[in-house]
Amino acid sequence: MSLTQTEAFQRIATIRERSVIALKESKETGLKVAGTYCQYSPAELIVAAGAAAVSLCGTSQTPIPAAEKVLPRNLCPLIKSSYGFAVTDTCPFLYFADLLVAETTCDGKKKMYELLGQIKPLHLMQLPQVQNETALDSWILELKRLKERLEESFGVEITSERLRDAIRLLNEERRSLKELMDMCRLKPSPISGMELLTVLHNTGFNIDRRDNIALMDQLTAELRRRAAAGISPFTEATPRVLLSGVPIGIGSDKVVKLVEECGGSVVGFENCTGYKKLDPVDEAGDPLVAVAERYLRVPCSCMSPNPGRFELVKRLVEEFQVDGVIDLTWQGCHTFNIESHALKQFVQEQLSRPFLQIETDYSESDTEQLKVRIEAFLEILARPR
Repeated sequence: MSLTQTEAFQRIATIRERSVIALKESKETGLKVAGTYCQYSPAELIVAAGAAAVSLCGTSQTPIPAAEKVLPRNLCPLIKSSYGFAVTDTCPFLYFADLLVAETTCDGKKKMYELLGQIKPLHLMQLPQVQNETALDSWILELKRLKERLEESFGVEITSERLRDAIRLLNEERRSLKELMDMCRLKPSPISGMELLTVLHNTGFNIDRRDNIALMDQLTAELRRRAAAGISPFTEATPRVLLSGVPIGIGSDKVVKLVEECGGSVVGFENCTGYKKLDPVDEAGDPLVAVAERYLRVPCSCMSPNPGRFELVKRLVEEFQVDGVIDLTWQGCHTFNIESHALKQFVQEQLSRPFLQIETDYSESDTEQLKVRIEAFLEILARPR
């Protein structure tokens, strides 16, 4: 039986559709909803406010033409897709959201948020662009502002105890997600990159985090059984690829598909879709400060300098027996595009691994060109080192 036929995977694959129904029913009974776009938005504060924190749509090419009536065509497709879903009113999670929580990660997003704020109530956090004590002090103040906005908007008090409860819940979700992703350390991996991406993408839309935890634990147990029985979509000789760079999801997954269609195995995602969101919050001390410290540590290219990303890539390459790194950049994403040069040097010179940068958008127009480049890259990985 293929993994897609297992009960846990089938339930995960339909989370998005089921969550829309659950959101509609829960809204009718008074549930408040906050929508987020980025890993810098602290879900713990939203959960502590008694609200549902849900990911918002932004991984499809479909609404981009509508967005380009307002936004520049050479802008990042993630930004255009996010705005396009809003102006076409085709993202049910945004429709049900009472408040959008946003952040100033890049110039394109923060200016798009000005427009988005005319459609939905929006709280914009001013994200520091460096990771030090001064930045932490500023970030703590931003989280206090968010806490006050959530309390005012939702008519609640976010106590320290409620915040601690939320921290424990989200840490448990991170634990279950890490155990699932760590199954790809096995050689061969018992789960494909596309199957793993389906899990990572869909669980972000689930308003029931305990359901997420149960489903991922169930799927991990199934993967352990499969690995013990020698069941895998790959062989030990299949080239193992770490996908680095920008966040992706279902609809913006063409590189993952191409790698595996061309004979590779995507064993990890060093991006905000994957391992960047697994860092737990310290459960001791002041909970608000602990949340601020955890989120400021996210190693995004908007930070300058950004040593945490290189440390994470090194760890994943070693732990997952990675043969090569593909760094994916969306067109118009200047921070990731520029940082790719230093990452290439790091991967090739310090980690002694082949490296490929791909700059693309959500469309299928360059699929054949990308296929040729990826096939050539996988041939390099298959050679004895």
